[in-house]
Amino acid sequence: MHILLVASAFNSLTQRVHTALRDRGHAVAVELALPGGSLQDAVRRHAPQLILAPMLKTAIPREVWSAHTCLIVHPGPVGDRGPSSLDWAIHEGVGQWGVTVLQAAEEMDAGDVWASVPCRVPPVGKSDLYRNEVGDAALAAVLLAVERFASGTYVPVEQHAEGMDGVPPRTRPYLDQSVRRIDWTADSTDTVVRKLRAADSQPGVLDALLGGEWYLHGGHPEDELRGRPGELLATRAGAICRATSDGAVWIPELRPRRVPGQPPTFKLPAVQALGDRLPPLPEHTVPLYPGPRHRIWTDIRYRENGNVGFLSFSFPGGAMSTAQCRRLLDAYREACSRPTSVLVLGAERDFFSNGIHLNVIEAAEDPGAESWANINAIDDLVEAVLTTTDRLVVSAVPGNAAAGGVMLALAADEVWCRAGAVLNPHYRLMGLYGSEYWTYTLPRRVGPEVAERLTREALPVSSSSARRLGLVDEVIECGPGEFVAEVGRRAGRLASLTGTGARIAAKKAEADRQAGIAPPAAFRAQELARMSRTFRDPDAPYHALRRAFVRKESPAGTPSHLAPDAAATPVALHGSVPSAARVTGTALDGVPPGPDGWYQEK
Repeated sequence: MHILLVASAFNSLTQRVHTALRDRGHAVAVELALPGGSLQDAVRRHAPQLILAPMLKTAIPREVWSAHTCLIVHPGPVGDRGPSSLDWAIHEGVGQWGVTVLQAAEEMDAGDVWASVPCRVPPVGKSDLYRNEVGDAALAAVLLAVERFASGTYVPVEQHAEGMDGVPPRTRPYLDQSVRRIDWTADSTDTVVRKLRAADSQPGVLDALLGGEWYLHGGHPEDELRGRPGELLATRAGAICRATSDGAVWIPELRPRRVPGQPPTFKLPAVQALGDRLPPLPEHTVPLYPGPRHRIWTDIRYRENGNVGFLSFSFPGGAMSTAQCRRLLDAYREACSRPTSVLVLGAERDFFSNGIHLNVIEAAEDPGAESWANINAIDDLVEAVLTTTDRLVVSAVPGNAAAGGVMLALAADEVWCRAGAVLNPHYRLMGLYGSEYWTYTLPRRVGPEVAERLTREALPVSSSSARRLGLVDEVIECGPGEFVAEVGRRAGRLASLTGTGARIAAKKAEADRQAGIAPPAAFRAQELARMSRTFRDPDAPYHALRRAFVRKESPAGTPSHLAPDAAATPVALHGSVPSAARVTGTALDGVPPGPDGWYQEK
């Protein structure tokens, strides 16, 4: 079936729907709903059999929905209506939520229901929830709705004024800052964290701090530090700790409120954003192996279970700055000093990594120099993984990864990926050649022809397609909350196998052999030579693309970056996809990927 995806941005959910439909043999096109654009003209040009809107902030025109079946993905259960569905769910502390696929109609979110799938709401930020539990439910609902539409016999369920299943519909307003506001003198830690999580990653919670106005992004409870409510208590890994009425919270990132007439602002690590405003505060570090202490927030931690070590990390948006790469490298080396035979490297949920930290680079006095420092820091980390020969290293990928983050994962001996993850193994939409040893690891896994195609065509890849290609070794079918336990079970089995010792010995021998033929260092040197020229050239497209990404500049349209002969990409990459499958208009020319690998989040 020929399906047109209409979206405000090619965000994580749109990517996921896009890859899943392609994997199932559908012909998929993408059109961005942008100011000044004519969706009616786009629909006429694409002539789809079905229109799907995975993430749409504007209404589909009557001229379109009255002539075509248009299915809208709403991140709320049947009867929930309004633009801040997930925000309200987290703000009010609900435990169960859902996703509804409904038909576009005159009244927003009031159309006939094609599918509805429930989901849990764990205590995480909105963007994490959106990419994971909500993303799983949304994909299941979309695939069910598409199947029902294709049958030609299904009649969608009409929503009546009295509601469905005895639950009347409720339209709630946009959740604005007057509701999100934190009262530091009265709000408990749990209340503050809930408000912060409901605003993550957009719009943040507007607050006054040290003589300025800031949007607070991210929130983690702190059980031990105490102080006067609203007082800054300490720093840790670039985050600030602020006292609540009964405890404290860690806030990793801040974004200054935009001044009229000035360029858009962007998120930075809180300590960096505050700069000279920040008074002297203690750096409240925790051990790499903090033990069973209940609520200790840290972005890097280590634990062991028998012969398996687990080095987990979680950086906001999946971006890895120079400082974060260096701290993770130090932790990796410490983990490698432990007497284990298997080391698992990865996040516990959500992003694995999206490579270098473009926001920190953009804020630097010399972005070119900071780009160079950042790429070398992440290369050092990848090198450490590649040259580990005394144990097996497993990359555990619970969520999306892009660019250098994918290449970091590929440096390991095995890559285990959760079924909901989407990978973007390419750089060119950012105007970069790329590094992180990709010219060594990517062809080694998928072959030179597919490696060239992946990086040239710059398409997202589903976990199942990544498995068929050889990008990942195992796809783990589980919910986001079960990933850590399942990885732990598999890693334990791997460490207990009688052949694991032989594998480690063979790995060492192969590394010695490879060093005499084509040492990985040579690949790094060649990559960095290309990157250095880009970073040093003020006219290189990378600099404009980076600024566009960081400041979230809107594109002028939805031009395709695909050549005509690339339309059959799914056939070449995924042998099970019928030859009728085609992909068009899947990315923005000249617009770089966002925190989740493409453009912007929900």
